[in-house]
Amino acid sequence: MLEWKNNVRTVEPYVPGEQPDMLNMIKLNTNENPYPPAPGVIEASKSMDLDRLRLYPDPSAGRLVNALANAYGRSPSEVFVGVGSDDVLALAFLTFYNSKKPILFPDITYSFYDVWANLYRIPYETPALDENFRIKIEDYYKENGGVVLANPNAPTSICEGLDFIEDILMHNRDVVVIVDEAYIDFGGQSATKLIGKYDNLLVVQTFSKSRSMAGMRIGYAMGNKELIKALQDVKYSFNSYTMNQTSLIYGEQAVLDHDYFVKTLKKIIVTRERTKTRLRELGFSFPDSKANFLFITHKSVPAKELFTMLREKNIFVRYFDKPRIDNYLRVTIGTDEEMNQFIETLKAYLI
Repeated sequence: MLEWKNNVRTVEPYVPGEQPDMLNMIKLNTNENPYPPAPGVIEASKSMDLDRLRLYPDPSAGRLVNALANAYGRSPSEVFVGVGSDDVLALAFLTFYNSKKPILFPDITYSFYDVWANLYRIPYETPALDENFRIKIEDYYKENGGVVLANPNAPTSICEGLDFIEDILMHNRDVVVIVDEAYIDFGGQSATKLIGKYDNLLVVQTFSKSRSMAGMRIGYAMGNKELIKALQDVKYSFNSYTMNQTSLIYGEQAVLDHDYFVKTLKKIIVTRERTKTRLRELGFSFPDSKANFLFITHKSVPAKELFTMLREKNIFVRYFDKPRIDNYLRVTIGTDEEMNQFIETLKAYLI
């Protein structure tokens, strides 16, 4: 064995959802928004001064930070942006979790958390969700090095209320609590309301889901200015120009068009609720989703069998071959037309 191999940092990597590229497919496997970005984003794409691409972008991402701060009623010093929420979360792990005490996050949740913990050599524990995929709050009362909660959780789709989040914060005043709100806009209450009350709260959100911009890779965090300053110091220590010119301009336009944002959310929520009803009629059960996806299981047909059948019909959903959830499918909410075809395909196979 070559000597240099002894010094390689090895880690089991995160496996992203499949990105198929074919005609006439229905893509319901990576929780993308089925509707286009805000009209202002489209207009900005047509009028952008391409000469600016030869210049470095603003390292402070000022235009986007200010737009987000105004939208959420916060100070710009309380907002941090990065290249997708994965980038923001990875920086947060690196910045805030340097204790010898284990950080805590559920055993069934976003599967990047343990990857970052292993990459950065952060000790961690994963308290088990209960039989209904709910967090057992008392598991987060013990001494720890930090807490990470996805709310709504993924892939379960379950959303906890603000009282639940505040209880976690009250029992963990000495560590940073990260609330990952990638799906919060689809029916939950954001923990941003608690930022002024808890200086150890960091709320992370993304443009990938509710703002229809997964391809632009824009994520952001909100918290008290000391947390944000610490994140910025780590960011500037290895890459000061993380956001490109295009993302900054498009991101600002997406935030400014609040009416379009709300309209699109309502369309997805209506489709989600209608899909719930039709799936129940076919014998499926699932948690009461507050996200833009459903986590479904059938009373008699195995999830893997349904996954394979749908794939053969060019309908892509997400299957997790993992303990406790290997009989569930995660299904993104698409357009009404896409969901109708999804339902009719299931119906033809099951009945």
